[in-house]
Amino acid sequence: MRYGAEPGPRTGPPCRARDAWELALIEAALAARLPLLGICRGMQLLNVALGGTLVQHLDGHAEAVGAFGEHTVKPVPGTRYAAAVPEETTVPTYHHQAVDLLGEGLVASAYAADGTVEAVELPEGWVLGVQWHPEMGEDVQVMRELVRAAAGSSGTAGSPGT
Repeated sequence: MRYGAEPGPRTGPPCRARDAWELALIEAALAARLPLLGICRGMQLLNVALGGTLVQHLDGHAEAVGAFGEHTVKPVPGTRYAAAVPEETTVPTYHHQAVDLLGEGLVASAYAADGTVEAVELPEGWVLGVQWHPEMGEDVQVMRELVRAAAGSSGTAGSPGT
């Protein structure tokens, strides 16, 4: 694993080629200061790309094997995510890994009731990672904010709220 941990007993084999490719995309987007939204695995890889670590197996964040569940997430006041979605909301979820130690510069911007980090962001630029799948839910605020940031981007991401 890129962050130096031995795979846990419930962790599947890594897909090193996919990891390398997706990490290279994240690093290129960060270097170009492009708006970036990491969804589920994308949030986890964003964290790893910035030197963070993962909880290798998390129970209770999927309905059943192969079936999405849902739970609530609570935004952290003062964050980009809270500006877009200021109230607790129910999100579609299916994951068995999560952020453990935050990567360099990342701040947690939403949590699940059990304390799991559900969203992370960089205070500079427009970089957001969410643990759930906003494209599958009814709340379109996260996607709307990405589109807004991308529409205003010319290779340098704007400040929060732009």
